Amino acid sequence: MSATGLSRITLRREPQQERSIQRLDTILSAAAELIAAKGVNGMRMTELAAVAKVPIGSVYQYFPEKAAIVKALFDRHASAIQAKTAEAFSSVHSLEHALDLTCGMIDWYYHAYRTDPTYLGVWMGTETDQDLLRLNIQHSSRVADIFQGAVAHLLPPDSSVDWHARFNLFSHLIGASIRLAVLSDEALAKRMMAEWKQAIRIALFAPEPAAGKA
Repeated sequence: MSATGLSRITLRREPQQERSIQRLDTILSAAAELIAAKGVNGMRMTELAAVAKVPIGSVYQYFPEKAAIVKALFDRHASAIQAKTAEAFSSVHSLEHALDLTCGMIDWYYHAYRTDPTYLGVWMGTETDQDLLRLNIQHSSRVADIFQGAVAHLLPPDSSVDWHARFNLFSHLIGASIRLAVLSDEALAKRMMAEWKQAIRIALFAPEPAAGKA
């Protein structure tokens, strides 16, 4: 990401005093409320200042533009997911256990999206901004790295599978499939999630096909 791209989505200043920290949290809480109601595109900076009950200058004091607000909320969600992933896979004892945990994480992930409109709104907001989309991909890669570190001792040592590439692919696809499900009719969403978990059980740790059988 270029320096320009990074600066437009980064806090202009980090609050140091308790009063400044509370003001920043107030702005982010108001942003979460507006995103839940209207989505990222529907949120306006002037409206955000009004809902947060702060001067518009206070909003721009911290955030150069709306994308920086989305990033701040995204970072909080991403950190929570990475921490939960690390905790969930902290003591994997078999590949079957890893698959069970993965399916459990998918259920948790889906429920979080389905019941928290801010959660979904922030993630959808990252899909329409190139700099934020790169952050989303970096987050997926970080989750994949956590997973690979947890199961590395269980993978066959003589395998020619590119596990790093595979886990990155599945990590990103899990996020995309859950967003699709949440935006779908709930009955269809549950069927899609069931099919997706079954596909993961079949393909996530599948060995490379033998020569001539691909």
